[in-house]
Amino acid sequence: MLKLHHAPNSRAGRIVWLLEELGLDYQINKMAFNPADLKSEQHRARHPLGRVPVLEDGDITIYESGAIVEYLIARHSDGGLKPAVDSAQFPEYLQWFHYCEGMVMPPVNTIVVQTILLPPEKQNKEALTQAQRLLTKALSPVNEALKGKDYLTGNFTGADIMLGHACYMSRRLGCVGDDMNNLHDYINRLEKRPAFQTGINM
Repeated sequence: MLKLHHAPNSRAGRIVWLLEELGLDYQINKMAFNPADLKSEQHRARHPLGRVPVLEDGDITIYESGAIVEYLIARHSDGGLKPAVDSAQFPEYLQWFHYCEGMVMPPVNTIVVQTILLPPEKQNKEALTQAQRLLTKALSPVNEALKGKDYLTGNFTGADIMLGHACYMSRRLGCVGDDMNNLHDYINRLEKRPAFQTGINM
C-alpha cells in the first residue's frame, strides 16, 4: 500500500488530494511541522533535508511534490489526469504544471517565511512587499489562461493539482487580486471537489 509522510499546511496536501482523486488506498504518517518530527533521524532517512511530502510505494521512496504527482499519474492513474503526449493540450499541461514551482511558489515561500516562520523582530517588510507584488504579478497570466475554461487545460489534470493548490494558497495569503475573477472562480471550483476538501483538511 502507498504510504505518505505528511505535515499539515504543506505541499503534502497536494498529494492527499491527488490520492483521493485517483481513488487509491493509502496510509498517512502525519507529522508535526517541527524539527522534532521532520529533522528526526528516522525521517532524514526518507528525505535528506527532512522535508515533506515523501511517498513510499513498496520498495520505492520518492520526494518532491511535483515528482510524486508525476509518478502517481504515470503509474497509478490508468492514463487519467494527463493529456496524451500527441494532444494539443500536452504542451500547455507541462507549462502550467511547472509554472507552479517556477513562478508562483517562490514568492509564496518568501511570504510564509516573512509572516509566519520568522519572529517579528527578524521579519523584513521590504522583502514581504516585494514577494506579495511578485506573486500577484505571477498569477495574472493564470487568470487570463482560465478565461472561458473550468480548468487550466480544459479538463481537470495534474496541472490543476500543482498550480491549483498554489493558487489556493495564494488567495489565503491575500495575493489574488479582486479583479482576477477567472482565478477566483477557479479556486472556488477546486474547493468544491470532495478530494480537495479531504486533502486540504488532512
